[in-house]
Amino acid sequence: MMIREFAEADWPQVWSIFRDVVRAADTFTFEPDTAEDEAREIWVERPPGRTVVALDEDRLLGTAKMGTNRPGPGAHVATASFMVAADARGSGVGTALCRDALDWARGRGYAGMQFNAVAASNEAAVAVYRRLGFSIVGTVPGAFAHPTLGRVGLHVMYCPFDG
Repeated sequence: MMIREFAEADWPQVWSIFRDVVRAADTFTFEPDTAEDEAREIWVERPPGRTVVALDEDRLLGTAKMGTNRPGPGAHVATASFMVAADARGSGVGTALCRDALDWARGRGYAGMQFNAVAASNEAAVAVYRRLGFSIVGTVPGAFAHPTLGRVGLHVMYCPFDG
């Protein structure tokens, strides 16, 4: 698997993953019927942010976006989001994308990385993030309307960087 910068030619495969993940409505807080042009605006980061793809030869397995979490006095903290194709989940793609985002943020001098809205029901993602150094710093009870589980918590997770 290789992770590289997003290229315009990647969009059709990124859109396919984005559409499937968001329509499932079980992990992201995006509208399930997000239109393609809006999805592109949401997902493809402008510099100094970054969007990447994970590939196995020509097949796109997943994608990530990363950048500054909040402007101004909060600009020293990064954030990132990850989406993995359904048939590639559980194979380490999300972990590799998260490691890449952490390396990118550390390399740019951020003090840490914050995830603002991790569905508590997304146990696989929470486990990956914890393994990579994140902790849950707070949970908003019932803030995520899961399609089958009902209202579940949304975690705020944080990974501080050393020095």
